[in-house]
Amino acid sequence: MTRVRNPQLNKNGELIHLLSLERLPSEIVTHILDTATNFVSVNDREVKKVPLLRGKSVFNLFFENSTRTRTTFDIAAKRLSADVFTLDIGRSSTSKGETLLDTVDNLSAMAADLFVVRHSQSGAPYLIAQHVAPHVHVVNAGDGWHSHPTQGLLDMYTIRHYKKDFSRLVVAIVGDVLHSRVARSDIHALKVLGCPEVRVVGPRTLAPAGFESMGTRVFDNLQEGIKGADVIIMLRLQNERMSGALLPSREEYFKTFGLTPEKLQWAKPDAIVMHPGPINRGVEIDSAVADGPQAVILSQVSFGIAVRMAVMAIVAGNSA
Repeated sequence: MTRVRNPQLNKNGELIHLLSLERLPSEIVTHILDTATNFVSVNDREVKKVPLLRGKSVFNLFFENSTRTRTTFDIAAKRLSADVFTLDIGRSSTSKGETLLDTVDNLSAMAADLFVVRHSQSGAPYLIAQHVAPHVHVVNAGDGWHSHPTQGLLDMYTIRHYKKDFSRLVVAIVGDVLHSRVARSDIHALKVLGCPEVRVVGPRTLAPAGFESMGTRVFDNLQEGIKGADVIIMLRLQNERMSGALLPSREEYFKTFGLTPEKLQWAKPDAIVMHPGPINRGVEIDSAVADGPQAVILSQVSFGIAVRMAVMAIVAGNSA
């Protein structure tokens, strides 16, 4: 049987697009994390720039609302000295009926080198990557329920920063896993990096079938799910993606699955608490935990700039 080539890699096995963490070799994931380490110190410089993408044009195409992801991509590209253009989707020609690929073609004609794409439809970044010229690169900033690879990478960077070694960790991902592209990316990355136990924790209505096949253990009881965990990744309830009544109420959800200081004691004493944001305080996490000493949520945001710098520097440095 002929093996289909990973569309993210060139013929030499180098990363030319970042579309998903699924099927990415551990060497590439580790290379991104190692490269990000070199960029973390840029944040502390008086002049926060390096010239790696000087003369390159980066277009941010956010067809879905975003604050943290769009802002950190914008900062990351500028710190690499790229020329950055962020499309106002609400005022763009797509709102007048122009197709996605026509929009990409027109921007490519303006000498785009790299597209950062967030879209509500799963697979949109893949479609663009298959369509663009060989010298143009695509980074997925989140597509539908499918994937959010740079969030997964910055989560892995954060875990590695605080816990050093993945080989003995118990990681619990808690909340609305059904609608979470972050959960899927985190699970793929954790498995690639050798994490022996990944748990998915949440109400049965928000835990999709088939997650066991990804090598996870599924729990519908918070105490059992986070007992002895080294890392807890809390997820936002994505009400905008829900159809029908999947939960009795937000108050009942917080009572059963919301992380409070008392419930956090079920995990290991040195457990870290993460969240991809935005946080719903009093729904999935108590403010005392979100602002507490075990939370590393703001570190995730800070590390996200360095990780996105690493991704863009690597893909733009490799040709098809």
